[in-house]
Amino acid sequence: MDAQFWEDLYRGRDQVFSGNPNGILVTEAADLPPGRALDVGCGEGGDALWLARRGWHVTGTDIAETALRRAAAAGADVADLVSWVHADLTATPPTPEAFDLVTVQYFPLRRNAGPAAVHGLLAAVAPGGILLFGSHDPADLADLDFDPHDYYLPGDVAALLDGGWEIQVNETRARTTPPPPGTPHIRDVVLRARRRP
Repeated sequence: MDAQFWEDLYRGRDQVFSGNPNGILVTEAADLPPGRALDVGCGEGGDALWLARRGWHVTGTDIAETALRRAAAAGADVADLVSWVHADLTATPPTPEAFDLVTVQYFPLRRNAGPAAVHGLLAAVAPGGILLFGSHDPADLADLDFDPHDYYLPGDVAALLDGGWEIQVNETRARTTPPPPGTPHIRDVVLRARRRP
């Protein structure tokens, strides 16, 4: 799942995702006061635009330029609140302590990329800010031809948190929105952690 994989995926379809925000984000962030948010692997912008329309200043990053162009086109109404950044966060970490919310939804962060990428995401959360990391339940992916444990899961990230963090949610639960058509994703694994001030 390198840059070429994602670019080919987006170029091969008129639309890859629904354009709606992920259910994990809606459930966990609806009551947060707006601030500065980083949407990691923003794709066509559903999450970033939902946040911006709620008053957040959002940096949406993705490795696929086609996805970012689509996101920008869909978000003309909030263009002053969203910056679309072409970036590979496994190679170039975000600015430390810059974001009140770092949201990582179904982002395929491979373990063989090493822990530096995860630590970069943790470092990007400002004191008092929230890390929201959501993934598919690996049990739902057992019949697919890849091992979900090759990727960082929310529990792996929780294990990296020290006393400077308060874990608010660390659980597996039913999805709040229907899964993409033809997929077996019926449960989510969710980590919500607050960086202590």
